[in-house]
Amino acid sequence: MASELSPRLAGIVAALPLKPGLRVLEIGCGPGAMARAIARRIGPGQVLAIDRSATAIAQAMAASAAERAAGTLVLRRVAIEDFVRAPEEAPFDLAVAVRVGALDGRHPELERQALERLRAALTPAGRFFIDGGEPLREISLRA
Repeated sequence: MASELSPRLAGIVAALPLKPGLRVLEIGCGPGAMARAIARRIGPGQVLAIDRSATAIAQAMAASAAERAAGTLVLRRVAIEDFVRAPEEAPFDLAVAVRVGALDGRHPELERQALERLRAALTPAGRFFIDGGEPLREISLRA
């Protein structure tokens, strides 16, 4: 079932320091399973899930009607290196990326752009997590 998490993604969600009311940016959301799981964990908070793929966003939209209707999940087609918060959007408390090519070290210029966009999107105390730890590692975005 599309709404169920793989054991790997379930471990990542469990490792995130989630609490009710947070604003979370998920980068590279794919079909949205992890975004839905995060939305359920943060209660009145909100997840903005982004992906560069129109197909992925369409799949996430189709599978996330309840969360979108509740206002706990918003989806947007955009690459992280092009991401800019909308004028009405508050900064994010936390960002997470799993298997995102622009952040995997293979594309230094894209990664520089992506990290610059992330710094602008997060609160001053905002935290950024990426896969590659056990199961996550935190990346400091402080200048």
